[in-house]
Amino acid sequence: MAEATVSCGASTQPGWRLPALLAFVLVAAVVISLGFGAYPMSFGDSMHALWRALWPWAGGAPTTGAEIREWTVVTVIRPPRILVATFSGIALGLTGTALQGMMRNPLVGPDLVGVSSGAAFGGVLALIMNWPVAAVVACATVGGVGAMLCTLALARLVSARNDGVALILAGFFVGAFFLAGVGLLKSLPLEFSWKLPGIVYWLLGSFRGADPVKVWVIAVPTVVGFALLMGLRWRLNLLSLGDVDAASLGVDVRWLRWAIIAIVSVMVAAQVAVSGVVGWVGLIIPHCARMLVGPDHRRLIPASALLGGLYVLALDNLTRTVTGGEIPVGVLSAFFGTPMLCFLFWKTQTKGWNE
Repeated sequence: MAEATVSCGASTQPGWRLPALLAFVLVAAVVISLGFGAYPMSFGDSMHALWRALWPWAGGAPTTGAEIREWTVVTVIRPPRILVATFSGIALGLTGTALQGMMRNPLVGPDLVGVSSGAAFGGVLALIMNWPVAAVVACATVGGVGAMLCTLALARLVSARNDGVALILAGFFVGAFFLAGVGLLKSLPLEFSWKLPGIVYWLLGSFRGADPVKVWVIAVPTVVGFALLMGLRWRLNLLSLGDVDAASLGVDVRWLRWAIIAIVSVMVAAQVAVSGVVGWVGLIIPHCARMLVGPDHRRLIPASALLGGLYVLALDNLTRTVTGGEIPVGVLSAFFGTPMLCFLFWKTQTKGWNE
C-alpha cells in the first residue's frame, strides 16, 4: 500500500519531454495539413498563403486567380475541417483513457461500452427531426449518458464485482440495442427518406462539411473535458489501485465515477454530433500512449490526447488525398485499428510490454 501510494503521489515529477514533443508534432501536422486536399498545393504555396493571411502586409493582398484560390483554401475551406478532425481525435483519446482508468480495464472504449452507439441514436433522432446543431449535441449527450448507465447497470446485475468481462458483454448488448434503434429510425416512412443518404454517410464518420460552428461545438467540450480530466489525474491514479484502496486514501469513488461518466459522455456526444461515429480510436490510442509514457495519468492523459489528434488528422489527410471520392474516416479507423488491436492483444498476452 505504501509503495503504491508513493508511486501515485506527487513526490515523483512526471517527465514532460515526450508530451511536449507530441504537442510540437501535432501543431506542425496541423500546419502541414493545410496543403492536403482535392486542390493540390505545395508546402511552400500553402505556407505563403497562410503567412499572407496572418500578416497581410508581408506580400500584399492576393491578386491573381491562383493566389485568390490558394488564399481561400488555406484560410476558409481547410482550417475548420482540420480543427474538427484534430479535436475529435483529442476527445476520443481522452475518453478512452478516462474509461480505461476508471474501470481498470484495457479493453474499454467509448464504442465498446455503448456510449458511441447511444450518442449516434440521439444524433440520428435529432437529424431526422431537422433540429439545430445544439439540439443534435444535446440529444447525443442524453443518448450517450443513457447508454453508459444501461451498460453499468447491466454489468452490475450480472456480476456484483467489478468484472471487466461482464462490462464488455453488457456494453456489447447495449450497443447492439441502440444500433437497432438507429436502424429503426432509418426505416421510417417515406417523408424522411430524403435524409437517409446523409445520415448513413454521417454514421460512417466523416469530417466533410465542417464549418466554424462545428469547430466550436467540438472544441469547447474537448478543452473543458481535458482540463477537468487533468484536474482528476491523481484521483484516476488512485482509482487504478482499486475501489477499496482509493476510498481509504480519501477518494469518493462513486462521485468520481459519475464525474468521469458525465465528462466522457459530453465529449463523445460532441464528437458524434460533428463527425459521426469514429470507432477504435478511444480503444487503441490509450494503449499506444501507455507504451510511450507509462500508466501515470499525469502524462498519460496529455499523451493520449495528442496521439489521438495526430491519428485522426492523419486519417483525414489520407482520405482527402488518396482517392477522388472520400472514404469515411470511420471506415479507415476500423481498417487500421483492427490489426493494431490484434497486435496489442498478442503483445500483452504473449510477450509482455518489457520485451
